[in-house]
Amino acid sequence: MTVGPEDEFAAAEFALGTLSPGERAALAARRLREPELDEAIRAWEERLAPLAEAAPPIEPPGDDLAAIQARIRAASSPVTTPSPDASVVALRRSVARWRVGAIAASALAAVLAIGLVARETTRQAAPREYVAILQKDADSPAIEVTVDLDRRELRARPVAATAPPGKAYELWIIDAKLGAPRSLGVIGEGPRAANLSGYDRAVVEGATYAVTVEPAGGSPDGKPSGPPVFVGKLVPVGP
Repeated sequence: MTVGPEDEFAAAEFALGTLSPGERAALAARRLREPELDEAIRAWEERLAPLAEAAPPIEPPGDDLAAIQARIRAASSPVTTPSPDASVVALRRSVARWRVGAIAASALAAVLAIGLVARETTRQAAPREYVAILQKDADSPAIEVTVDLDRRELRARPVAATAPPGKAYELWIIDAKLGAPRSLGVIGEGPRAANLSGYDRAVVEGATYAVTVEPAGGSPDGKPSGPPVFVGKLVPVGP
């Protein structure tokens, strides 16, 4: 038995990490009780695993951590003073321990704050990546479409699709604001790049992407020759 369309979409969002914390927790609990749902999530995780390899590493700032560690060492260094009586020594040691603890706690908070600021700064600066898996159904991924929304750059890559002999696959962007479908070019055996700078950002993000079977070289009149064989919509996968 397979899961329904809503659960299939939820499984894809679970694998992509786009669910809210509450929705993710609820789905994680369900997958423990429902083998079909667990299998659907695992299948999406396997399909989307190559996307993780494309994510660039994030380097934390180095200077700030070194400065914080220097402050901790300075606060922990012993101070030479005249020899007071035992009660004063005990009191000073107690105060020193509290002071070091407070500085360490402040330093930890500073490190966390620096990490959060660096992460948010990186997120704001990083391009917004979207992906669509064009397919007939959830079990038949055919073409992967990746879009850098900020740069309006599209890249299409065949996953498990080979055009019939003498034919070609052609990619289209479909949105009510555009009227008729617009061609984004013929997809060959390797990756296909397209520039979307001529399209509105909201259209690029919300459009349906589809593939039709066309004569070799593409549609002769700039219009789809038949119904789509693969379709999909973009979902965010980047910061």
